[in-house]
Amino acid sequence: MMVKQERAARTRQALIRAAAEAFAGEGFTLASLTTISRTAGVSNGALHFHFESKAVLADAVEDAAAVAVARIVESAEASDDPLQALVDATYGLLGLIADDVVVRAGFGLCGDPARGRGDAGLRQQWQHWVERQLERAEREGKLADGTSHEQVAPIVVAATVGFEVLGSWNPEWLDRSRIDRFWELLLPRLAGRAEAASSGPEGRSV
Repeated sequence: MMVKQERAARTRQALIRAAAEAFAGEGFTLASLTTISRTAGVSNGALHFHFESKAVLADAVEDAAAVAVARIVESAEASDDPLQALVDATYGLLGLIADDVVVRAGFGLCGDPARGRGDAGLRQQWQHWVERQLERAEREGKLADGTSHEQVAPIVVAATVGFEVLGSWNPEWLDRSRIDRFWELLLPRLAGRAEAASSGPEGRSV
């Protein structure tokens, strides 16, 4: 019984990854279930045993991506400084999008109108987390005088989601040096002098 469960779990993960590759490369509409099952090394029947439709499979890809993103932000939150957490999570998220096709596909799926879903999925999850971190930073006096979390959150969200969208067709947009430039420009305006000097990727100054 345990062997069957492990085999089923491996098959399911192989299908999710194969689907992510298809969705990231072709989009939801053009992605073929036959191609997905072939890439995963299983039959069409096995695919439909685990996922009754392409829409359900897309949901599974997005759910797997959401778990990975949650791990990134949880790791970043280990920092006592909300601005440091925000910077670290940005590097972590965009690095994950560059390296993990499941996460990349999950973000692409949440913006695909062909799925007929009204929510923004992972992008909305990211937006809410950024807003909470900046609200906390303002509450703790980490933001520069005259700066509010309401002013800054849209800028950070728009920039990071922009990197994600542009990176889906040109990986150079996800290069670490581009994120460096973004924070070098924004941090001095966003944070007080001491916070700007100390906040950087993984505790290093940008």
